[in-house]
Amino acid sequence: MISLKACKTCNTITEANKCPRCNGEVSREWQGYLIVIDPEKSEIARKIGIHASGRYALRVK
Repeated sequence: MISLKACKTCNTITEANKCPRCNGEVSREWQGYLIVIDPEKSEIARKIGIHASGRYALRVK
């Protein structure tokens, strides 16, 4: 079973023990799942400050 984690800094979802995007600490306690394909055209990505495509958690503890 794959254990997904989310970065406490940038909310990126990953399987790694460190965030591949910002090298931040990750947590197994997160909620919500957002996939951003084109951040320049996404109004949601703009509102929450996402500038790169990828998988993101909406809330990380």
